Amino acid sequence: MLNRITTSAEFKAVKTQRPIPSDDEHVVLKFRPRTSARPPSRRKETTEITTARQVASDLSRYERASEETDDFRRRMLANIAAFAFTVALTAIGIWLAMSIADLRKTQDCVLMGQRDCARISIAPRS
Repeated sequence: MLNRITTSAEFKAVKTQRPIPSDDEHVVLKFRPRTSARPPSRRKETTEITTARQVASDLSRYERASEETDDFRRRMLANIAAFAFTVALTAIGIWLAMSIADLRKTQDCVLMGQRDCARISIAPRS
């Protein structure tokens, strides 16, 4: 029976059938507006959160004593190394973008059926 070919009349009959909507499916829900920003049961928790935030914002534990010397040489070498890495990464990105653009131009030329698409450099004879 799976190999039976359906006629266009049977196909149209199936398409035009729609389920009958019932009143149980359509229900309007009423939402009550909140009277306060936070429920009253969480007020104790919010005071604990605010005290935790005050402790976290206290940065005195990260301060150095004035007796400690700062190692400027090591910091400058780290900054120079980071700058050199950034410059190298930028240069590699620019080279990669230009080589991809050149490859795309050559590929477009070949796909259009043109000749002499690739540049051939010949050393001058002396």
